[in-house]
Amino acid sequence: MAELTAISPAKLLEVGEQATQEPQVEAKVTARLVSLDAFRGLTILLMLLVNNIALDTATPVHLTHAPWNEGVRLADLVFPWFLLCVGIAIPFSARSAAKNGITGWRYAGKILWRVVMMFALGLLVDSAIQRQPVFGLGVLQLIALAYLGGVILYRLPQVARIIACGLLLGIYGIALKYIPVPGIGIPMFEEGTNLVRHVNDAYLTTIGLRGLPSAIPTAALVGLGSLLGDLVLRKKETPIRKIVFLMAIGGVLALLGFWWNLALPFNKPVWTPAYILLSAGLGAILIALLYGLFDLRNRGRWAFPLVVFGSNALLAYVGPILVKVLVLQVWTVGPPDARKTLQDAWLTSLTSSFGQVVGGLSYTISYIGIAWIALFICYKKGLFLRV
Repeated sequence: MAELTAISPAKLLEVGEQATQEPQVEAKVTARLVSLDAFRGLTILLMLLVNNIALDTATPVHLTHAPWNEGVRLADLVFPWFLLCVGIAIPFSARSAAKNGITGWRYAGKILWRVVMMFALGLLVDSAIQRQPVFGLGVLQLIALAYLGGVILYRLPQVARIIACGLLLGIYGIALKYIPVPGIGIPMFEEGTNLVRHVNDAYLTTIGLRGLPSAIPTAALVGLGSLLGDLVLRKKETPIRKIVFLMAIGGVLALLGFWWNLALPFNKPVWTPAYILLSAGLGAILIALLYGLFDLRNRGRWAFPLVVFGSNALLAYVGPILVKVLVLQVWTVGPPDARKTLQDAWLTSLTSSFGQVVGGLSYTISYIGIAWIALFICYKKGLFLRV
């Protein structure tokens, strides 16, 4: 089950390539890849920013999701980058498990248990948001399925894994573009007329699995991440060569994404192959830069603000959501005839004092700051949420 595990914080700042973990792997570690924690922490920071921006019409366009078939914005990169982190960490987790004698069916059992618990935690979060029991595919559930697919792909040799990821994206892309939709024919890939929408509406929504087709491209994304993790772990490559290779791979993936975009546009709601490749490419370039800054140059402590988020990513995601929906949006304050929820009172007090822009920005910064402080306390006490 999900639990808070005590780990020495000092271990989380050790720079090395011996072991690390995705958001939901072994608590026992010997060293961390600081750049991976920083990258994961950056995605958490961006998620909190995008989900809690309070600038109304003054919100920067890149902190909002792009409309259908209208490109990719920063907000659209947060989720795929997190999945890329999950994939990068798989080789580290597998190596750590092997060193601890966890192999074969025992390792498979731990993977399946982790997937089930992540899925269940996602259902808990979604049920809390809806204020009633629900069964569906939310963020954590999709991460669980993509992680399972990525682990299965990781069992393949690297060349076979590359081919498998390409086939998954290729078949998915061809299906989106060429398989006719009943009653419509071959669609123009509009929001209301596409294959994924039809499959979700006709077959999956009634059984709580709307969004299941997205597990195919996201598993490929996690698989691509595992290839990047293999590269970082490769002992025969110098750190400089690793950075160069990561940058080159990232550039190639991004260019492939732009090329595929000519046939099937970047699209986050259905995770088109072009969107997957662009996200993976930009993520690979970013991890290369972070690896060079924090791991190669031994500047790990510079990454500390992000590491606080990244080393406890599961709690950083679940905690603020549950606090918001169970406390901030439920508890009320003020006189009996004008009571407000804590969240409304907090935001209103700042916007009425400083205006919509400064007040809204103050709300967002203070919200993220409080979340960081809570995670920092957990960090100092060695408390990390694992499943």
